[in-house]
Amino acid sequence: MAYQSNVEYLLHHVTQQKEHVYLHQPVEGQWQTFTWGEVEQQARKIAAAIKSQNYPAKSRIGILSKNCAQWFIADLAIMMADMVSVPIFFNANEKSISHIIKHSELKAIFVGKLDELESSNAGIPEDVLRISFPYPTIPANANWQEWLNEFEPLDDIYLPKAEENATIIYTSGSTGVPKGVPLTHANIMSAAVCAVDEMKVKSTDRFMSYLPLAHITERSLIEGVSMVSGCSIYFVESLDTFIDNVKHAKPTRFISVPRLWLKFQSEILAKIPQRKLEFLLKVPFVGQLISKKIRKNLGFECVERFGSGSAPTPPSVIHWYQKLGICLEEGWGMSETSGLSCGNNPFSEQDIGTIGRPLSCVEMKLSDEDEILIRGEAVFSGYYLNPEADENAFADGWFRTGDRGEVTDTGAFKIIGRLKEEFKTSKGKYVTPAPIEGKLCASSNIELACVTGAGLKQPVALIVLAESANSNKEGLATELSQTLAEVNNTLERHQHLDYLYVCKDIWTIENGLLTPTLKIKRGSIEDKYGAILTDDLTPAGGVIFE
Repeated sequence: MAYQSNVEYLLHHVTQQKEHVYLHQPVEGQWQTFTWGEVEQQARKIAAAIKSQNYPAKSRIGILSKNCAQWFIADLAIMMADMVSVPIFFNANEKSISHIIKHSELKAIFVGKLDELESSNAGIPEDVLRISFPYPTIPANANWQEWLNEFEPLDDIYLPKAEENATIIYTSGSTGVPKGVPLTHANIMSAAVCAVDEMKVKSTDRFMSYLPLAHITERSLIEGVSMVSGCSIYFVESLDTFIDNVKHAKPTRFISVPRLWLKFQSEILAKIPQRKLEFLLKVPFVGQLISKKIRKNLGFECVERFGSGSAPTPPSVIHWYQKLGICLEEGWGMSETSGLSCGNNPFSEQDIGTIGRPLSCVEMKLSDEDEILIRGEAVFSGYYLNPEADENAFADGWFRTGDRGEVTDTGAFKIIGRLKEEFKTSKGKYVTPAPIEGKLCASSNIELACVTGAGLKQPVALIVLAESANSNKEGLATELSQTLAEVNNTLERHQHLDYLYVCKDIWTIENGLLTPTLKIKRGSIEDKYGAILTDDLTPAGGVIFE
């Protein structure tokens, strides 16, 4: 199939609905809007400014910022100028930023709203041109508004070819140094076109853009889908205004990640205890009113389809939300596969706990070792300047995902865990940590978990408490002990957790224990706590507080 680039979709929408509002950006509590026509004109001006720098064609231009309207426009401008975008997570540390800039040989970088100004500033070399978005940010050489005032719209814009690279996305680095994933326009747009078809997205739909645009999910499922469908995008000003911004937008589609679904759940249960909620939901008519009120308070009153991805969502959480009329369609994909590749959509209760079925733009199968293999128009062709990684990335034209899986009786794929994360206990038994961690994190007391135990007689779990955890230490210990017993009852004997180790310090991006996408950095966590965890620890109730 022949795929168009974002630039060509933009020109189409300008022809069809030039005055229709495309982007909605909150600034200091007020909403700024950008029509398709305004987006095109600003993108042409920024493209002219980039061209004035006389960079060679296909030079890499970075974007380091939280989501905003200017992020979308800059991305389009980079394409119009015949350059390649390199997004960087806004919460990346100095080392990661420096590595990505050096490895991709960035010529310039757009900078916007950031969390860690000092580390972001330190990570950018002086010879890289900085262009600031119109928000408080780090020092820059050029200014977005000044460029808009100074340059005329570029007439002779570049129309990218489908087989050319649109972007280089760097993986979050959960197992080491981030790898560059070049994606062509055909890669990204094949996934976006399939997503629009699978999710039945219409031009009248409204999406929120708040998950990092440096992550392929947001880039493909939000930016890409909006380009294909012509739907509207609403941004979030800050965490403090999140719910208010969602309520204003009244999204018709809403995509999030398991950690946020768990956080929403905790906030709901903080207002209505679980037993009371269960009772009310069973009462005819009253249950419907309660569900409707909860959805409205979250800003979900108009949402028709809900999605969850980036990590496994505990089935118990999906069932919990289903009772509220919120059916979480779990999806799976990777940077290397241009985002959503497989999904439980439309929602099927019998496929809860699976990642559903492949989209039409890819094929999937299991290897003899039960590794999920994938190929198709959305799958990349190799890592950027990393031949060593390429050597083991493909097998007979199929990309090796590194995920171990199975296919259910309904034909849905189910992920069992990561092949590289399996470890062997001293008894010679292999343990896959991810499914066990998912079961633990279903507890309202546990925010994060890391199951480890290579060389120990039984696996153990390091945990970080949730904000909603029981504040009474004795009561908390009892509840954690109960969680441990409940989880162990669902596991085979060799997988039983010996104990839970409650970490005193939280795991963050800054201390190197989480990736920019908030996934645990297993190796770093094991390096920090490994020496403490021994077979000699035999805590009462199976819980140890650091």
